[in-house]
Amino acid sequence: MAASLQSLNPALTRTFACSHRPSFAPLRSSFLNRHSASSVSFKPLVSFRSFAPPLAAVSSAADTDSAKTFHGLCYVVGDNIDTDQIIPSEYLTLVPSNPDEYEKLGSYAMIGLPASYTTRFVEPGEMKTKYSIIIGGDNFGCGSSREHAPVALGAAGTKAVVAESYARIFFRNSVATGEIYPLESEVRVCEECKTGDVVTIELKENDSVLINHTTGKEYKLKPIGDAGPVIDAGGIFAYARSTGMIPSASSA
Repeated sequence: MAASLQSLNPALTRTFACSHRPSFAPLRSSFLNRHSASSVSFKPLVSFRSFAPPLAAVSSAADTDSAKTFHGLCYVVGDNIDTDQIIPSEYLTLVPSNPDEYEKLGSYAMIGLPASYTTRFVEPGEMKTKYSIIIGGDNFGCGSSREHAPVALGAAGTKAVVAESYARIFFRNSVATGEIYPLESEVRVCEECKTGDVVTIELKENDSVLINHTTGKEYKLKPIGDAGPVIDAGGIFAYARSTGMIPSASSA
């Protein structure tokens, strides 16, 4: 299937290719207001999350609301982490729709970080990371528009990224693939936390927070709005099918 959102559904076109605030209510969030462009066309995307086993890092206390509460170790990076650092280009030949290659893609997540990051995000020989939450600085996900970047993080076992700001296309790809929650902090949390700190993210409608249990500090997060249900559904196409915007796979 090689079609843009424009050829699939006019409502999706208005949502993802607009220069003004869209009138399409289910996606009225900050995802659209801050990250829309005058002309954007997405390749068809599928959800790859079904290939990944549940995260051990998500606490059992959050099982009843695991899509809204994430708990585990954090991995801290600085500003301008680009997509080549997240997943170098030599690994883009891996096909995420293949379960084995999806898992292998995750094993290479963040492998492009410079040598100054002495702690590996995924240990050599391992397929998953022990860090379920990434904390970054400004302009996280800059560089190329490769969809493999958020997919690799999700495949590695990451549930959310908390950053001061994001490159627009990385943010949109994160939501469109349904792989990770791209959350924005109100302060530079990357200067307050250290790799290995135990943290919890609590997502609520108006007062989402990141709690660092190691230091005892809390940090307010900006609401993700109605982009959340898109991620919960497994990405934009899964969300569109679940809401009847495009035909479901069973009826196609």
